[in-house]
Amino acid sequence: MAGAAQAARTVQVSLWDKGANTPMTTGFAYGTPNVDMSKATMGMTAKPATVKAGKITFKVKNSSKDTIHEMIVMYRADPKDPLPYIDAENRVDEDKAGDKGEVSELDPGASGTLTVDLKPGKYVLICNVPGHFATGMWTEFTVKP
Repeated sequence: MAGAAQAARTVQVSLWDKGANTPMTTGFAYGTPNVDMSKATMGMTAKPATVKAGKITFKVKNSSKDTIHEMIVMYRADPKDPLPYIDAENRVDEDKAGDKGEVSELDPGASGTLTVDLKPGKYVLICNVPGHFATGMWTEFTVKP
């Protein structure tokens, strides 16, 4: 029974976009108030979106037909605080945000896996390819005790 209790929890993550010919509409970054995410041109989903603490395996699939994406796990001590952003580079400052692990750039249709030991708390999964985060490529993720 101890082995089953210590087994990694699996989260399926899908990275998607509406195609390379669709303009990258910004203003959808995590923490932006009053945003209609149904209008985002890029995004990600995590199923399930809540798991128990411990070893968690993220199985990540880039569902795009023509765009590279990635997935980075970020802990949020205060989910109301925005992630530190480098405007000149159109990306989150990963060093300041303190990422917990990532599946680096995935070619269209490719998959990758990340197993990481996470403590209870609020997290956000993001794509940090320049411009993608601001277009809505993020999803909230919760780890329970």
